[in-house]
Amino acid sequence: NILRQILRLSSLFHSAVSIHVRRNIGLSAIVFNKTKELDPVQKLFLDKIREYNTKSKQAGGPVDAGPDFQKDMNESLARLQRAYGEGDLTKFPEFKFE
Repeated sequence: NILRQILRLSSLFHSAVSIHVRRNIGLSAIVFNKTKELDPVQKLFLDKIREYNTKSKQAGGPVDAGPDFQKDMNESLARLQRAYGEGDLTKFPEFKFE
């Protein structure tokens, strides 16, 4: 009985790990495929990501964000500051443990 449960759990664990590995291999194959030519769709996708990254660094934030985006962002930050107090909500908090 215990042996059956162990075998069942090991098969469940094996199937979960194999699904996770297959997903990661599929994603990493796109990113780390430098030795052979990429599929045209994959190449277009990576080029668009790189282009957005460059534009984002130049703009210092979201690309092509209009005044409505900034207005919504300011309203959301004001609402969060009212709810959770003061502080810079655009940065990760610093924790000090004593």
